[in-house]
Amino acid sequence: MDSNKLGTGSRDAISCLPQEVLGEILSLLPTKLAASTSLLSKKWRHVFRLVHTLDFDDIDFLQPEVGKEEWPVIRESFRHFVDRTLALQRGSSINKFSLTYQVTNNSDAVYMRRWICNVVERCVLEVDLNVDDVHGKCLLPCHLFRSKTLVKLSLGTNTNIGKLPPDVSLPALKSLSIDTIGFDDKDLCDVLLPGCPMLEELTVRHENDLNELYTYSISSQSIKKLKVYYDSKYRNDYMSSDAPSLVSLDYTDYALYKYPLVNFESLLEAKLNLYYSEKIKRPDITGLIIGISNVQTLHLCGGSVDVISRCVKRGLVLPVFKNLVKLSFATGNKKGWKLLPYLLKQSPKVETLIIKGNDGDTCDVTIGLLQAKVLDVLGYKGTAKKFEHLKSLFGGIECIEKMRVEFQQYMWWWMMTLLLKPVGI
Repeated sequence: MDSNKLGTGSRDAISCLPQEVLGEILSLLPTKLAASTSLLSKKWRHVFRLVHTLDFDDIDFLQPEVGKEEWPVIRESFRHFVDRTLALQRGSSINKFSLTYQVTNNSDAVYMRRWICNVVERCVLEVDLNVDDVHGKCLLPCHLFRSKTLVKLSLGTNTNIGKLPPDVSLPALKSLSIDTIGFDDKDLCDVLLPGCPMLEELTVRHENDLNELYTYSISSQSIKKLKVYYDSKYRNDYMSSDAPSLVSLDYTDYALYKYPLVNFESLLEAKLNLYYSEKIKRPDITGLIIGISNVQTLHLCGGSVDVISRCVKRGLVLPVFKNLVKLSFATGNKKGWKLLPYLLKQSPKVETLIIKGNDGDTCDVTIGLLQAKVLDVLGYKGTAKKFEHLKSLFGGIECIEKMRVEFQQYMWWWMMTLLLKPVGI
């Protein structure tokens, strides 16, 4: 090897790398740092054009010690930085654009819309917007909802984006995340989702007591994974879902008055985190339970078990879970233990039963013959004597092939394999 080349490489090994490789490296760095490399030389200005990931956050410019009187100057500095960075790339393609920005006036909104239009015109694949509009309403540019290349879109937070354009068309979008975003009327269900024919993953999250931000209906023929997280005790209406291709559901909410339409005919796995609200004295979850009854895997948290127990006491008839093979059940309290035998009776194919959060208080119930092959007891807090009683509830425990017990008090695992014989402790 030529000694001169070796010496040059040892002094500046990074600069000797191909520009495409340098562009990948800069894309992994914070955008503010990556952009500073353009000051090194003309070559590095060309390299920066290859950066395909841009992340702008106005918090990076607003330091805690800065006085309020200096904020306008600093915000202007941030806007100038974003403008200059986008200009440096001269229209090169971009994979991901992230923007965290507080909109305080019309000027801020104009800048924001211009930046978004810039990356959409550059065939951006992923957009993550965390826009805080102090006026509560942030109008996003129509170009964003007509992108032919956008694959992933995340919108947040605590704002209303107003009326969507009627001709929403996002033919490549596969993942959509909405965090505490409000839409005019029923635009999410009637305008946005129909404009996303390839959508596979949808996340809708709200942590706000403003009812106008909440979506009461979700309809999509294409989504396969749905995650809903609602946290408001003041919602007292309904929730409808029409998603015939859905495979996975993760639903967190206070139990509502009714679920008039739940179409999950392809559902394989569901996780329910339901909670009881004093505002809704008599929730009706019949539609929801029937809608998920064809799942193969079901996870019920302690809150869900409590809500279902209350509804069963008031007349809810559980459907037959004819395909259910794996059940995760948080007993929580004695209500849970009373519900478990009924649920197992309605689930004739269960092979794996996971019991969580048990303190040893099982109340006077008998599970009877357990058809499951695997039994997991996780987070057990009771005594050895109570555990003997727990075993006695399962009259057919000798049929279990494997049992695993997690004793939370001592933080150690106890596993044993059973071959047609009772479990010994």
